[in-house]
Amino acid sequence: MKAPKHFLTQVVSVLLGIGFIWCLSLPYLLLTKGNLNSIGVTHDNSLKVWMETSGVEGSPKDDVKDSKELQALQIKMEAEKVRGQMKDQMIMELRSDKTYLQQQVSQLEEFLKLCVEKDKKEIQQIKAAEQMKEDENFSLPPMDGYPNCKEKLKWMKNMWRTDPCYSRHGVNGSLPSIFIYLSEIESWCPVLPGRVVPSAVVENSEKKMDPAVVRESLKGLYPSLANKRQLHWIHQRIRSMEEVWVEAGRSLSAKYNLTERTAKQILVHPGALTDESGTHIAEDAFSGGPLGEQVQWSDLIATLYILGHHLHLSASIPALKAFLQGNTNGCPPQHSKVEPNLIYTDIVGLRQIQEVIGSSWIKYKCIFRILDTFGTEPDFNHPDWVTKHHLHGPFGGLNMTLLQFYTMFPHTPDNTFLGFVVQHQLISKESEQFKSTKRQNQALVYGKRATFWQGKEAYVDVIHKYLDIHGTADNTAAIPSYVKNHGIIKGRDVQTLLRQSKVFVGLGIPLEGPAPLEALANGCAFLNPKIQPPLSSLNSEIFKGKPTIREVTSQHPYAEAIGEPYVWMVDIHNETEVERALTAILNQTIEPYLPYEFSCEGMLQRVNTLVEKQDLCSSTRSWPPLSALQVVKAEAGTSCKKACQRMGLICEPAFFPNLNSVKNLAKYSVDCQTSEFSDGHLVYPAYLNSSKHCVFQSDPLLFSCVRSDQSLIRICPCRDYIKDQIALCKACI
Repeated sequence: MKAPKHFLTQVVSVLLGIGFIWCLSLPYLLLTKGNLNSIGVTHDNSLKVWMETSGVEGSPKDDVKDSKELQALQIKMEAEKVRGQMKDQMIMELRSDKTYLQQQVSQLEEFLKLCVEKDKKEIQQIKAAEQMKEDENFSLPPMDGYPNCKEKLKWMKNMWRTDPCYSRHGVNGSLPSIFIYLSEIESWCPVLPGRVVPSAVVENSEKKMDPAVVRESLKGLYPSLANKRQLHWIHQRIRSMEEVWVEAGRSLSAKYNLTERTAKQILVHPGALTDESGTHIAEDAFSGGPLGEQVQWSDLIATLYILGHHLHLSASIPALKAFLQGNTNGCPPQHSKVEPNLIYTDIVGLRQIQEVIGSSWIKYKCIFRILDTFGTEPDFNHPDWVTKHHLHGPFGGLNMTLLQFYTMFPHTPDNTFLGFVVQHQLISKESEQFKSTKRQNQALVYGKRATFWQGKEAYVDVIHKYLDIHGTADNTAAIPSYVKNHGIIKGRDVQTLLRQSKVFVGLGIPLEGPAPLEALANGCAFLNPKIQPPLSSLNSEIFKGKPTIREVTSQHPYAEAIGEPYVWMVDIHNETEVERALTAILNQTIEPYLPYEFSCEGMLQRVNTLVEKQDLCSSTRSWPPLSALQVVKAEAGTSCKKACQRMGLICEPAFFPNLNSVKNLAKYSVDCQTSEFSDGHLVYPAYLNSSKHCVFQSDPLLFSCVRSDQSLIRICPCRDYIKDQIALCKACI
């Protein structure tokens, strides 16, 4: 764009003004330096002549002559004086003119600045008008497969000036320039018809995508664990299970084709284990602290490594900054920097990442996988819903896709079940030794802390009538004198005690830990205390602030579903019920039992499938496959989770969009006479049977398997699942 013509005129005027001042200043300088000096010289010379002549006596004629000469000299001096005064006056006038001209030049400069600013504004207005015209004439292509494109376009429209790299890539604020950047330099949006992605970008996107090969050893992982104090317990657990992990990898490779995979660049950042989190979970691991999170992190890290991926472990804010340092600006990093394909973290870690890289975290939004022990439900995840219904808490309002939350147990189908591994398979020599271990008439109590034993004395007394009691409590626990307490011991020593025991005794807390499944895997029955009324975030300090209102009806709901003869539900305040369960257990013989999904091989299968097929950045890739969809109607007051369970199925939230229209519901014999879209409830799609009125969900983040309504019939997306591998449908692998 050309600048207005008068801009050049203004520049010339200023230059002429400066030249004029210079011309006026020149005679001033010459006069002040040269002419004033000449006045002094003239005066001196005249006086000298007069003095020389006046000092010699002469005739009267000479006196007359001298008098005339003196008179002439005086006249000359007077003339010189007048002339000097005129020059002084001229100099003063020149000085005044110089000051005046300097003021004029300053005013001209200010005027010129104002003109330049005005011209800039005019240029910006013209550019804005041109951009508006460009934007009006620009039609967005179909966004299928690019769910975050519109959100990113909106962000870039306001933020493109925040980093000069955007301008270097041709972004000028117009919608077409932004769209081209987001489709060709990054991959948030589809490439426009007729345009070709530059080869350099393609090469960069394919860089370091080498084949993923199942590893035969974990030794290459150990150096990155050993130098991180926060991962010390995780390091020990992985080392103790190396043989089992390697064997599980071989077994899975023999059953399935794992060769046609690419090695992903994966960042693993367990935020709750960092010193900066203030939780002290890592330090307390060796003194009776909770181990559930560390068990899950340990098994996830081992799984990803065995599967052949490139892991980048971070256990502190400085380490996180070091990895993300090249990714903190808006544009993609250059060839030398690793760009993650997946990021595994927890809610604490997500907050830390957001703090470290600011608004740039949004470009990673769809590749986050957030380990979330208790799960997150839709009403606690959606920021507007949280605000409207006053559901604020330290873990909610994250505005993520619900399937990005990875849980320890499959307690809510709205989230993804990650799980962990039950440590029971030991190396061959120890396995043979355990096979010969004879069970004693003893029970092992599940309680490491003093608070777990409080108020349970009568319950433990009843069990002591039938069995010797062993414990693994810390030295702060006030336990009955008849309990043989082994203190805080290593995992393998716990396995030994479980192999020797007939009953593993639950005390009601801790909730949903890994230990009860370890007991079953070692052939030890579990006494699972009932919880009445059920605990939830509405009535329990344990769940307070958690982003869920799921009700827990026993110490271990997953084990509750396994049932007898492995798991026995008891009211610990009902002596008769406890004795009946103990009698039944002592009169039976059970073999070790472990669901496949909690074995090393089962976790390898599940995580491999999720890494390869769960693409939350694209809506064009349908997973689970649509062929697995089975539609079930949930009666009023029934959630989709329960409706699917009654049919031997599981609710699959990924299928909700496939039911969210009149056309799609018609395929399943749902006749919508009238319909509307709404984001006012979590139960849509649903319909009123009396009026045949259908209501569809207008906000995808509010789809939910777990909510119900007393007046609406829900339309539920269900699927089948592999036995003991609930996260995967039969057609998923």
